[in-house]
Order: sequence, then C-alpha cells, then structure tokens
Amino acid sequence: MNNNSIPPTPASPKPVAPVSEHTAGFSGYFPTWCPGCGNFGIWQALKMTFNKMKFDPDRLSIVFGIGCSGNMNDFLWANSFHALHGRAIPNAIGIKIANHDLPVVVIVGDGDCYGEGGNHFLHAARGNHDITVIVHDNRVYGLTTGQVAPTASQGFKSKSTPQGIIEVPVNPIALAVSQGATFVAQGFSGDMNQLVELIEKGVAHKGFSLVNIFQPCVTFNQINSYNWYRDRIYKLTSENHNPRDLNSAWQKSQEVTEKIPLGVVYDVDRPTYTDSLPQLSGKPLLDSALNIDLAQFINDFV
Repeated sequence: MNNNSIPPTPASPKPVAPVSEHTAGFSGYFPTWCPGCGNFGIWQALKMTFNKMKFDPDRLSIVFGIGCSGNMNDFLWANSFHALHGRAIPNAIGIKIANHDLPVVVIVGDGDCYGEGGNHFLHAARGNHDITVIVHDNRVYGLTTGQVAPTASQGFKSKSTPQGIIEVPVNPIALAVSQGATFVAQGFSGDMNQLVELIEKGVAHKGFSLVNIFQPCVTFNQINSYNWYRDRIYKLTSENHNPRDLNSAWQKSQEVTEKIPLGVVYDVDRPTYTDSLPQLSGKPLLDSALNIDLAQFINDFV
C-alpha cells in the first residue's frame, strides 16, 4: 500500500457546549476564550436571559462586533450577523428599521463600541433606536493581545503604551446618559444573577439600552481583576438611587474609581426612532409593498 492510498484522518469535531434547561436553543460551540475569562459569565447570562424571556433563536437578531466578544458568534447560536469592526450598531439599526417587531441585541467589546464605533454609539443613543447594546468592558483589546482600550485607566501600561496611556478613560455610563440613552445599566461578569436581571430589563426596555459589563481579562489585564472589582463594586437599590432622576444618574456615572455602582443607573421613557417614522405606523417595513413610484424622485434628481 503506497502513501497515496491512505485515507486522510478525519478532522476532530469542534466541542459543543453542554445544553441545560437554562441554555437550550442557544448553545453553540464551546468557547475558545482563555480559562477564567469574564466572557464566560456574560455568555452564560445571555443564554439564561434569552431562555427566561422565551425567545426563539429564529425570532431574535444578534449583531456581533469584532474581538473576543465577537467570537461569541460561534458560541451563541441565534439569527445573527458578524459586523465589521466598530460597525455593529449601524447594522443593528438597519435590521430594526427593516423589522421593528424583531428584538435586536448588539454584542460588542469596549474597544469596538467606544473606540472604532464611538460615533455610531453616540448617534444611536440620541436617536433612541430600540436596540440593546451589551458591552464587554475589559479595558484592553484582548484579541490583538492587550493594547489599551478607550476605557483603560490613565497610565495603564500595555504593548501599545509601554510608558502608560496619556489619555483619560472614556466614561461609558456618563456618555450614554448625556447623549440620550433611555436605559443605562452596569453589571459585572462575576455576578450572573444580577447580570441576567439587567440584560432582561435592557432587552425589554423600549428604546436605546446600554448594559456595560465589567469583564476581567485574566491574560492581558492583571490590574482590573475579579478581586479588584469586588473590592469596589456595590449595588444600586431603591434606597440609594432613583434611576428616573437624571441628576442622580449623572452623579452615579461619576463613580468610577473608589466605589463603582452596579445596577440600573438610568431608566426613562421617550419615543423611539421607529415610533417616529410614519412609514412604519401600520406594519414593519419588511411586510410593506415595494410598488413605489420613483418618477417624482427621478425628475427631481436626474
């Protein structure tokens, strides 16, 4: 028998994540993240939330960004789209306008959303587009091995800033509150029970929702560890905060170092972008007839 006649060894199948009653319908391949990565907690919380809300994977649209968080596209099976770096939010807006009856969730990293996609984040908030943005905030670009993200603390040393970053960090909560987001929450990947509660509230909210999640990167950020957060975080309650009060929300958004709030920071009602489009008042654009007379537009512009 010559070597040419030896059949090739079949490729090893990718391991599939275990399925339970809490994750049925959304489990994909088992993640390839580093052991201990905070993404695992967010991944599990998302599956638990979607099943708790009784979502069908085919009746939910998820748009992923680029980065370690974006790799969840293979680990969380649903009707999804993997966008370009920084462009997850505009893709989600397009999906929502096409079918405003469809729940739309954006899963991105802090660099992807607040860096490359920062302009889209601002305008989506001010437009109150009815989408939910879940941000994995680990203060580094983990997939490209640890460069500083916009949320990195001033002075943080990395491969791209060996002497320490000069800029002050972006404040996602303050940014969202000031630019018109109508639901703003902050969570921690080490507390899945609260995380499920926050994601559920964000998805159920009618309007632009941000859930910023502190997600320790155990490989490239040895400073902002699980213990670092546990020494500083505290939970917002009805006794210490009113999420309907803009001034109180702004005050909480400034707590970023010695004590850091977890929970719903801001929650108000305002007409959404699609609510303000008369073309969508009867039915989703997806179901509308396409027999549009373009003659007037052609005469005006050609």
